[in-house]
Order: sequence, then C-alpha cells, then structure tokens
Amino acid sequence: MAAAVSDRIATLSAGRGLVFGCDYNPEQWDRSVWPDDVRLMRQAGIGLVAINIFGWSSINPAPGVWDFSALDEIIELLHAAGIRINLGTGTASPAPWLTARHPEILPVGEDGTVFHQGGRQGYCPSSPLFRDYAAEVVTRVVERYGNHPAVSLWHVSNELGCHNALCYCDTSAEAFRGWLRDRYDDIDALNRAWGTTFWSQRYSDFDDVRVPAQALSLRNPGQILDFQRFSSDEQLALYRAEAEILREHSEVPVTTNFMVTAHIRNLDYWSWAGEMDLIANDHYLDRRLDDARGELSFAADLTRGLAQGAPWLLMETSTGAVNWQPYNLAKAPGELQRNIAAHVARGADGICFFQWRASTQGAEKYHTALVPHAGEDSDQWREVVELGGLLDRLGDVAGTRVAADAALFFSWESWWATENEGRPSEGLAYLGQVHAAHAALADAGVTTDVVRPGADLDGYRLLVVPALHLISDADAAAIARAVENGATALITFFSGIVDEEDRVRTGGYPGAFRELLGIRSEEFAPLRPDESVTLSDGTTGTIWSERLKTTGAEVVASFVDGPAAGGPAITRRAAGEGEAWFLGTQPARDDYRRLIARLAASAGIAPTPGAGPDVEIVRRTGDAGSFLFVINHGSTDVEIATSGHDLVTDAAATGLVPAGAVRIIKEDV
Repeated sequence: MAAAVSDRIATLSAGRGLVFGCDYNPEQWDRSVWPDDVRLMRQAGIGLVAINIFGWSSINPAPGVWDFSALDEIIELLHAAGIRINLGTGTASPAPWLTARHPEILPVGEDGTVFHQGGRQGYCPSSPLFRDYAAEVVTRVVERYGNHPAVSLWHVSNELGCHNALCYCDTSAEAFRGWLRDRYDDIDALNRAWGTTFWSQRYSDFDDVRVPAQALSLRNPGQILDFQRFSSDEQLALYRAEAEILREHSEVPVTTNFMVTAHIRNLDYWSWAGEMDLIANDHYLDRRLDDARGELSFAADLTRGLAQGAPWLLMETSTGAVNWQPYNLAKAPGELQRNIAAHVARGADGICFFQWRASTQGAEKYHTALVPHAGEDSDQWREVVELGGLLDRLGDVAGTRVAADAALFFSWESWWATENEGRPSEGLAYLGQVHAAHAALADAGVTTDVVRPGADLDGYRLLVVPALHLISDADAAAIARAVENGATALITFFSGIVDEEDRVRTGGYPGAFRELLGIRSEEFAPLRPDESVTLSDGTTGTIWSERLKTTGAEVVASFVDGPAAGGPAITRRAAGEGEAWFLGTQPARDDYRRLIARLAASAGIAPTPGAGPDVEIVRRTGDAGSFLFVINHGSTDVEIATSGHDLVTDAAATGLVPAGAVRIIKEDV
C-alpha cells in the first residue's frame, strides 16, 4: 500500500517531489484576474490546485440548467501552465434553489431547530433526495472531466460532517432505525446493548426508537454512542456514493479531506481510512488551546496513523490567521515555516493551503491566503515564495517514512464514551489526556505512531494507553499479549472501564486491564478543578485519583494526600517478557516527561537527544537517505549533534538551530 500511495502523491507534484498546492475559487473573481493568478502560481511553484469544491450553484444555477463554460476555461488555463488539478465534485453545499424547493432536506439540531440556507452543508446527510441530486452533479462532472489529462485527484465534497455531522430530523431517525436493524438483527439484542431496563426504556419494536434528541434528564448513553456511530457511518456513506460514481467513469485517485483536529470529534476516521486512495487532512493552528503547536504535531502523527505509516497530503492549512476562532491571531515570524516543517516531518508529502487568493466578500474574507489582500508586494507573499523554494529542496524527502518505537492509542469511540453524559468528572477530557501523553513522549525524544485499538503491535517497544475508557476484550487482550512478548505499557486512569457497548466491567476497575496491571480499584476519587495531590516521589497530580490496591503489582509511588491518600498512584507489574505500568493521576508536564523517559529506557528505546518542550525532533528515512527535522519553537538557540547538508539554508549543517528556526538535515550516513 505504501508504495502505491507514494506513487499517487508523486503524480500530484508535477515532478517536484513534495506537493505544493492550494484551494482556488476562480468563480469569486472576474476572468481578467485568472491569467495573473496562474502567473503567480508559477512564480510560487504551485503544482496542484483544488477547484469546484463549492461549485454546485455555478455549474447548476437552476433546476435542469448546466453551465460548465467557466470551469472549462479555468481547467484549460491551469493545464496550459502545467498545473495539476484536484477536482472537487461540487457537492459541498447545495445550491440555494434546491433547499428552497425542498426544505425537507435541511438539517435539524438536537433541540429541534431547523438550520436554514445561508451557511454551508445545509442538508441532512441521510436525505435520499439530497443524495439523488448530489449524484447527478457528480455524474455530470466526472462524465465531462474524468479523462482530462490535468485532473490528477478527485476531491469528494468537502470536510464531510464539519457542520452537519449530527442531524435529528425524521429522515435521520428512520435511517437510524435501519442502521440499528442491521447492527442488532432483533430488538432484544438492542435492549441488551443499551441496558433499556433502566428507567423503563425497554423497546418492543425498532419502530419505537427515536434519535437521542434533547431530553428532560440524562439520556441513555448506549443510545447516544450508537447514534454517534450511525452518524459517522452516514457521512461515510455520502463519500462512498460519490466515490463509486467517480470510479465508474475515471481511473484518477479519489479522496476527501479529513478534519483530524481538536474541535472535530464526530467522525471515526479509523473506519473511513481504508476507503481513501490516499489520506488527506485539513489542519489549522488552534489558538484556543493551551498548546496549539503540540496539537498540530499530534494531529499529524494521527493522520500518518490513518495512512498506516504511508505518506499523506495536508489538503488545507493557512498562511496566517483564520476567521472562525474567537481571536484570530496572526502567525509570528517563522511560525509558518515551523508549522509546515512539523507536518512534513511527521509524514506529509504534500502541503496545500486554503486558499489561493484572499476573498474580498463572504464569511471568509478575513481568512488569510497565499495571495493576501495586500497582493504580491507583501511580506506574506515573499514568505510564500520562499516556502515554495524550500519545498523544492525537500524533494528527496518524498516517499520516506517516519520510524517510531512507541505506539500511542487513540479511539474516537472511546472519546465519545468518555465524554458521554453522567460521567465521574467533567474535568476529565479525553483528548486532553491523549495530548498530554503525546507531549510527554515528544518531550522525552520518543517518536510515536498513533494507533487504533486492535492494531498490529509488532515492533513497538513502548505502548502508551491514555484514558482508553472503552475497549473490547479482544483489543485489551492484544495489548496484554504485546506486553507478555516484551513491550512496556503505560496504561493511565479511566482505561478499560467499559466494553464496546458502554457496559461497565464488574469486579473492580480498571476492568479489562485489571489482571495485566495487577491492581484493583473500588472507587474513583476525581479531584476538583483547583485541587492537586502530592505523590511520594515528590511529583504532583491533578484531575484524578482513585482508591486502589495492588494484587500483584509493585507500588512505584503513592498518594501522600487527597481523597486516595496512602494508596498507590503509580504501579508496575512484570508480565511475561515485558512490564505493565499504571498511572493514576495527571502529572505535570515535566514529571510526565521523566516518567516516559524512564519507561523508554526500560523498553530499550534510545531517545533523540536535544528534544524537549520547545524543540521538536523527528527523523524520516528511506531509499533517498535519512532526514532529521529539528524545529526550535523556543526563544533561545539550541545545538544539535548532527552532520550533513541542511536543506533549509542549503549549506553544510552546523548543528546550530537558532531561536524560532527550522533545520532539515540530510544526514551523513
């Protein structure tokens, strides 16, 4: 698979190695601007352009009316310039005439609110009517352009489920019932899975089931979990329907842009990944987070995990500020290069931006672009041209892979279950736990693959399992086998508690991992937001504690104070040829780093020297050589022991990485 994917991405680069691309919306501009756009694209080195993403109302302006003249023209203009095309199906948002004539396709919120035309994605994902109209658009587009030599990638819809992932209309309810019938076969199986004897919720027929809309009290968590699964599957069904049409008429690879990012949680991309001819992701720096750049690195590692280690494509990112956060901050000098280097370091073989030219109208008029409102006589444009030159020099990186000794577990299903209603602590945020573990690994100089429960664990010496609340018995057993075969595992609090039906495992926490860890907990003891606990090793913890006893594990550190005072906080148990550790609280960042470093040493992993909270270091290797990425996010210079050719400065590597700078070194071997 990896070679095939590498080849597919290579075809998009116009012979340059790494892909440099953008979203282009020529319909927003007078035709007189288009030739100048192409001139500037060539100046910057743009090799791939996405068009017709939101093209529905342009190519199909009224019922039965089709006009491809503008799209024909821009395709030929780009083709003449040697620019490859990532052609959108045009179905990202329905044309206004469709929802005006068929308001029944509009999505409905949890509280019954109907969301009207005027934004984007204004449709119910389960609507057969919407799917029929969308299929006609896709068919028209692929019949016209499916064999065009410039079309190198099909772009299905856009950010599926970004706004309409969960729809509570009657059409969705009927589709949900059909999904449940397929999943459970009979109503008794559904009742068992949801535990419907609770609060007189037992169903006698599938026809009685509704979507879990707003209720007077806490809702059934099993029903909510299945509705999340159903909703992710419905969005995937939209992709499948369009992809099937495309593949009937064209041999060009097909994908859609994922949203592996902190604020999107409703789509289980593990179940989507195998449907893509290549993995593409949209990612924007999220200033609402405490550690925005750390989240970027995690998202890139997770995207590489979805690609099964193969190269992937960053389909969208920004040169500077976006328009949809409360405070849309400009990027600091050098930050764009650092962001892009982090994506490439972690497996991206292509970097594309939203968008080409900054819009002068519409909701995204303050979203930055490759060509800013200030035009080409601007620092931002000069930085873009410089970035294009750097990507040119990184051509040999294409097709290389990231080598990782550690695996970090992540599950969208567990995310949903962890943050369902009626949980022990609202202070426990699943993604926060995953981010903290990823940061600790990076700070300790341990490169990490992000894997799903049930993944092949051969070759991983260190397994980190943060707050994996929901896990099947089979997937938990796979972790235990990996430990017995020699791996070191760190399993943190609130892991293994419920099975795939959100049913608590009885007999004591942590349920599925109780025997492996050699511990037994009788009661959670979460902490208040302003509360911390001290451990016997001098470290502190927040968010969580619990009252547990050892049943075969040794106590590494105990709670000195707090609601679990005197009990174990960190434990270790030898199991077969490996060892299983338990972490019962949230350590401070540096304490977490030290713990990970200790476990890595025990697992025989040599950390990358020089890495830390401000210094990101990743290596990619392949037939073209070994490439060391060093990203200095800090305010002081650092020295790295290395030798080779620095592709950023295009000079011999000195080992010096100035504050805020990037060094990408093709290493001497």
